[in-house]
Amino acid sequence: MKLLNKVTLITGAGKGIGAATAKKFAEEGSKVVLVDINREDLDRVADEIFEMGQDVLKVIVDVTKRSEVLNLFKEASEHFGNVDIVINNAGIVQDAQILKMTEDQWDNVIDVNLKGVFNVAQAAAILMKEQGSGVILNASSIVGTYGNFGQTNYAAAKWGVNGMTKTWAKELGKHGIRVNAVAPGFISTEMTENLPEKVQEMMKSKSPLNAMGTVEDVANGYAFLASDEAKFITGTILSIDGGLVI
Repeated sequence: MKLLNKVTLITGAGKGIGAATAKKFAEEGSKVVLVDINREDLDRVADEIFEMGQDVLKVIVDVTKRSEVLNLFKEASEHFGNVDIVINNAGIVQDAQILKMTEDQWDNVIDVNLKGVFNVAQAAAILMKEQGSGVILNASSIVGTYGNFGQTNYAAAKWGVNGMTKTWAKELGKHGIRVNAVAPGFISTEMTENLPEKVQEMMKSKSPLNAMGTVEDVANGYAFLASDEAKFITGTILSIDGGLVI
């Protein structure tokens, strides 16, 4: 198990990629701190990890609120003694074309997907500097490199995540902290499964592999970057997109 006895904190862990990542890390031997804004989702994922025999802590947190994030790290470190890996996975979408996007749609996405990532990473960096080691992994997207129709707010946030990832890698390396991001392409989730079949086929056709990725594909990418197998990798944006952008 490549993450044996590590402690991993995952935001947005209640469903989708976050939940799959939590289960993958537990399988790899990591203790897990599950973070989400939805208690029901957290309870379900926590129960699954308990059944795997792994230690788990669940905390309800709004990542846009700095005080809640600081309390999160205090609670996690008191429970487990340290936090080795932080996965900044929490995110939302509120799509609209620029001519129709509201101020609230802009503010909400930027607050969660950019400010929330900053809040969590800063709190993690402070703790990890004291430890002298750590890994911070951020959720980006191919939209953060190539843009996407109707996603001005999301593209801006993910472009910012890419920039912060590279900046933090430069700043924190001297403290033994690695910082990377994953950039998924079209991933099959509960949301995409409800799209019309025609739309799903279009999404598959964009990839040379003629397929959509799974949440487990992204979880595997996180697990690799968190492990010692990636000990000389920092400042990287790992595309997990089935060749979508080549």
